[in-house]
Amino acid sequence: MRELRLFGPAQLLRLLHINRVLVRHGLDDIVLATHLFRPIGFLRHLLPWNWVPRQQLDLPRGARIRLTLEDLGPIFVKFGQMLSTRRDLLPDDIALELAKLQDRVPPFPGEQARAIVEKAYGQPLETFFEEFSFQPLASASIAQVHTARLHGGRQVVVKVVRPGIEKTIRRDVELLYIIASLAQRYWREGRRLRPIEVVTEYEKTIFDELDLIREAANASQLRRNFQDSPVLYVPEVFWPETRREVLVMERIHGIPVGDIAELRRRGVDLKKLSERGVEVFFTQVFRDSFFHADMHPGNIFVNAEHPDNPSYIAVDFGIIGTLSPTDQQYLAENFLAFFHRDYRRVAELHIESGWVPAETRIDEFESAIRTVSEPIFDRPLKDISFGVFFTDAVPDCPPL
Repeated sequence: MRELRLFGPAQLLRLLHINRVLVRHGLDDIVLATHLFRPIGFLRHLLPWNWVPRQQLDLPRGARIRLTLEDLGPIFVKFGQMLSTRRDLLPDDIALELAKLQDRVPPFPGEQARAIVEKAYGQPLETFFEEFSFQPLASASIAQVHTARLHGGRQVVVKVVRPGIEKTIRRDVELLYIIASLAQRYWREGRRLRPIEVVTEYEKTIFDELDLIREAANASQLRRNFQDSPVLYVPEVFWPETRREVLVMERIHGIPVGDIAELRRRGVDLKKLSERGVEVFFTQVFRDSFFHADMHPGNIFVNAEHPDNPSYIAVDFGIIGTLSPTDQQYLAENFLAFFHRDYRRVAELHIESGWVPAETRIDEFESAIRTVSEPIFDRPLKDISFGVFFTDAVPDCPPL
């Protein structure tokens, strides 16, 4: 187990801030209901902030958790986004709310972006760019994006790592480890859900995202895999202008995949788009074993130039997944078992592969899988596939 450091002054202040946010959104009730605090739960009635009504308590718990993560800042938002993909760890109401988390963060000044770019290049900005917009196109937790034009006229986007973000990440990840350690020790579900392992996975993922050369390499590989593909387009990386803190890519234009109203207004064939979404998924996972692992609606666009023949455009390649041949085999067998509604075989495969604990009762697990799966089979493909890839694109679509 990872050795945890004691609280320092900065961490203590951060923990106090987290506590205030939890109280503001009424999540102190959830904390005090845990095994650790249940014996002193009566004390909640003595706490001054419980003497006045709090509007947030009228919201469902999933919404309160989502709002709390948004208030705690970009690192917690990213953590919530990652958790939203782990339906094996979360109840449906919480997972669906976390899927709504948007990685929108106030931008840092354009002049600061210039300084970061020029430090990375060791040369003035104008050496590389004919034009550079100091007004960001988008701003997220790890980096923000500016539009620019290279000498020669190519329109590009320039992704710049946020100043001081590594220090912020280290501080908040250390707190996540402490919270996970307490949860694993005192929460009834802690041992089964292994929160420390979840935080460890998140730590590796988010630090990998700080290296934009790694992201550029991921994009280049995925672009080669789908070269001339009619279903997925990956923008070109401009390597001479790319550094660890700066990524320069071809600028793309498309409709956000979550904007269903605009897709319908443009007459996009949603059935074909859904079918192609499934094709993109299976091709990445089974042909290439190299897949975009952050396919939330903010990272996927639709090329609707030919509405009856739509295709996807992907951006943001900081998180990429791979599978071993063994995992590919188990996954393929799982799909076949699902398609044949052989839920007992699905349960057996999950246990054989080690994806669930060996002591899991097959009959109970089979029943749970049947309960989740049966309502999906009668849905049209256009509803199911959007639910697979983009959980908030079609609100009434359950995840597979």
